[in-house]
Amino acid sequence: MAADLDFHLANSAQIERALGERLEAIRLSRNLTQAQTAAEAGVSLRTLRRLEAGDGVSLDAFVRVLMALRLQDHLAALLPDPGVRPIERATRQGQLRQRARPRTASRPASAWAWEPDA
Repeated sequence: MAADLDFHLANSAQIERALGERLEAIRLSRNLTQAQTAAEAGVSLRTLRRLEAGDGVSLDAFVRVLMALRLQDHLAALLPDPGVRPIERATRQGQLRQRARPRTASRPASAWAWEPDA
């Protein structure tokens, strides 16, 4: 089982498989069949089977299955709140960021030399 999977080192296929195994274990612990869960989620049985097998499914199908299993409260933990840090808010006078700007690479110091005397 993928319970020992280190998500920092895993690739996307391994993570999908681990999440699918966890969803299957939760479904089974609640004594629900795949057909019942798929019907409750509004997805096809094949989609649920693909999800539990770790095959790629749409984000919509994933969220629907989570909702059918009453796991939607866990969606907030999926991504951290991108709230603005207080120091940023003070420097921006309350304005929220609208776009990202890549950091400019500092230019390497050029070899400066005195002009030869003429």
